[in-house]
Amino acid sequence: MSFAQVKSYFASLGLEDRVIDLAESSATVALAAQALGCEEAHIAKTLSFLLGEKPLIVVTAGDAKIDNHKFKETFRAKAKMIPGADCEALIGHRPGGVCPFCLPEGVPVYLDVSLRRFETVYPAAGTDHSAVRLSLAELETASKSLGWVDVCKNWQAAE
Repeated sequence: MSFAQVKSYFASLGLEDRVIDLAESSATVALAAQALGCEEAHIAKTLSFLLGEKPLIVVTAGDAKIDNHKFKETFRAKAKMIPGADCEALIGHRPGGVCPFCLPEGVPVYLDVSLRRFETVYPAAGTDHSAVRLSLAELETASKSLGWVDVCKNWQAAE
């Protein structure tokens, strides 16, 4: 997916002004935070997993790490990241620009509770030089999230 497609999607939601085209790279949490001038924790990190043969998206706070035990209890499978070379084919986005928007039909999206401590978060917008400034309610709606999960660790200390 391209930045233009994600921007068009947000225009259809009346939120086109929230989409940010960055001159600097936002391919990692650290780079995105630097480019946006915010703390790393405020970056809504979009992680792509395979459950068997099917993709699954989990959006977490930038300072959170996947807890393999919690993930397995929640999704009844081991946390297995989609290899970078397969991302675009399975979820429509390349590594560095993976976001929870404009995904192929049927790709489930979940939001991790590590995000709930923030009013505003910044997920990518389809490229490694983009972001979207969203409230949690806007993220929930725009990502078509299926709900909140608790599959991360190491973020509570940052509260």
